[in-house]
Amino acid sequence: MAIDDLLDEHEQSERVLAWLRSNGAGLIGGVIIGLALILGWQWWGARQAASDMQAGDDYQAMLKSLEAKDIKKAQAQAAALDDTPYAPLAVLDLAKAQAEAGQRDAAIATLRAGKSPNPALEQVLQQRLARLLIDAGKPADALELLGEAEDPASLEVRGDAQVALGKREDARKSYSEVLAKLDVASPGRRLVELKLTDVGGSPAKPEARI
Repeated sequence: MAIDDLLDEHEQSERVLAWLRSNGAGLIGGVIIGLALILGWQWWGARQAASDMQAGDDYQAMLKSLEAKDIKKAQAQAAALDDTPYAPLAVLDLAKAQAEAGQRDAAIATLRAGKSPNPALEQVLQQRLARLLIDAGKPADALELLGEAEDPASLEVRGDAQVALGKREDARKSYSEVLAKLDVASPGRRLVELKLTDVGGSPAKPEARI
């Protein structure tokens, strides 16, 4: 190897060493921060998984209390599930048990307090609450709660509220919209057809499929 090449390699090595001396602390710090972020994320993930598992166990314990008809105990257990993925399910189960036990007002309060970040579950909460409000003689409140929801279940409840308010024409429209959205083989279709007939409507015959 030529002397000039050796000198060039030596000069490059010196430059690398000088750069490392100037920036070594920053590099080490970056590596430490990176490792800390990775380890912190792993710790958080493990902690979240453990928390979810515990919440699942607590939810099962609440269901056992409901099976034993211990609604008071189940209510306390449901409250402890707030801010967990099981919270809306606990609310639905508790409200159902309260309603079946004749505690309609308590069921209404339970559902009013229930919230879910999941749009589908939130919709179910609102529908259950609207049904109880109709049963409690507050169909206008039920209509306000349902807002402009256009899914079949919400439309059916809206029709029920309109019937309770004596708005039979509006109810016919709501039930007809439900039938237009439901599959012919839907298990709930027959009931909606009966409701439509009861308010003076006539269910359209489903089109024959080839």
